[in-house]
Amino acid sequence: MKQLHLGAKWIFRLRTYFSLLFLTFLFVSFFIPFIISSSEESIEDSFLSNLFIFFLLSVVIAVVFGEIYSKLAYRNWKYELTSREVKLEHGIIWKKYSAIPFERVQNIDIRRGIFARMLGFSTLNIQTAGYHMVSQGGVVSEGYIPAVSVKEAENIREFLIKKIGKRQGL
Repeated sequence: MKQLHLGAKWIFRLRTYFSLLFLTFLFVSFFIPFIISSSEESIEDSFLSNLFIFFLLSVVIAVVFGEIYSKLAYRNWKYELTSREVKLEHGIIWKKYSAIPFERVQNIDIRRGIFARMLGFSTLNIQTAGYHMVSQGGVVSEGYIPAVSVKEAENIREFLIKKIGKRQGL
């Protein structure tokens, strides 16, 4: 099975950073009223210093978890094109194995966001009949491959279009 483009680590890393920092923001926003109401003397000095320490600790934790998660997610996300189907395998704790027969493929989309263009990779969406999944970034197709090289994405797309064309008699 093939490994993703190295740029996938940045996708996984940035998702983790933003998710953990967002949770930190929510946590701090929720507990600020309780901290302010519990003490009245020198509230500004102790509160600001504790908030700053908490923020720095949150950033360090986000970076550490982001690095660990990105390496594990990258190592465990694989794909393969066989003669009859597209095989996908991903997951760290819970592994997901998917096999998408060529008969079910209806469309192949290639997306290249700004980070993808900077790092030289593409996201591939293999759409099938009647299937979509809601994820962090919106609707994701069944055959979602987050990062392959630009050339590999074009090769996969051409290969699948030929398989679809043979199925339809074109």
